[in-house]
Amino acid sequence: MPRMQDAHIDRALTNMSVAYMQDASNYIADKVFPIIPVKRQADLYYIYNAGDFLRDEAKVRGAISESVGGDYDLASDTYYCKKYAFHKDVSPEERVNYDEPLDADKDAQIFVTQKMLIRREVEWASKFFKTNVWSNEIAGADSTSASASSGTVVYWNQNGSNPIQDITNESVKMAARTGYRPNTLVLSPYVFNALKNHYDVLDRVKYTETGVVTTSLLASLFEVENVYVAWAVVNNSAKGANDDVNFIMGKNALLCYSNPNPSLRTPSAGYIFSWVGLEGAGAYGNRIVRIPMDLLGLGVERIEGEIAFDAKRVSADLGVFFKNIVE
Repeated sequence: MPRMQDAHIDRALTNMSVAYMQDASNYIADKVFPIIPVKRQADLYYIYNAGDFLRDEAKVRGAISESVGGDYDLASDTYYCKKYAFHKDVSPEERVNYDEPLDADKDAQIFVTQKMLIRREVEWASKFFKTNVWSNEIAGADSTSASASSGTVVYWNQNGSNPIQDITNESVKMAARTGYRPNTLVLSPYVFNALKNHYDVLDRVKYTETGVVTTSLLASLFEVENVYVAWAVVNNSAKGANDDVNFIMGKNALLCYSNPNPSLRTPSAGYIFSWVGLEGAGAYGNRIVRIPMDLLGLGVERIEGEIAFDAKRVSADLGVFFKNIVE
């Protein structure tokens, strides 16, 4: 077994890992909800009572009299940043036999970082992009069975569907319930493809400068600040079996409010807590460790990646989940 006291944090590879994560546009787990760097692996965070902030309580103040006052309630919940890890061993032979500009250590870092990105994306989907998470869910259905009373709308890739109305209606309802309009829309590629080819969407953008449906145009159309398409895929089969690769986010969409300036007294549908308390940890709670592995052969080194985070839903009322919204 390797001796952990012989391991050291490779800051150069960690920095490359952070840069790679930032450039990995297929992944959205670090873009949708605010990332909260934390020094402790586990701790409390606070959830405010929206009703206390929205109540009309100011009164006329008479001469030489106190103003009316009040306070708001805070609930608490806990986060726990689990530490995920993955490694690749690099031998001296690999380093010697690599031709320029190939680099065995850098390739190992990219391979390891890719695994951490997939783990974070899958974890994000398991916390936010599924049923029974948000207060409001809308399901796709065919035109003969879709009805508002059953919480269903026509599949967005079927004739007779109205995704613009479906989304903007939910935006208005969220604003009425919470006082906050959603500012973020997350789409799986299947849903994005249905929207960009929908006749109503195409009709509304045909006179724009490009006439091409982009995420920016969709953001303007749906009156949100950000539209993200989750292009990341995962292979669900074990090594040695036939590959089973598909998009992580299925055929779903999420409309939500994500606070661009998170704080104790401001709401957000979710937060990502990243544990940066570990020595050398990057902004996402990630680091690359180099461990001597001479037991596998003289000069072998293990390039090991770690990432520590927790994805937490903060306000169920600030998200609307569209499940299986395309056929």
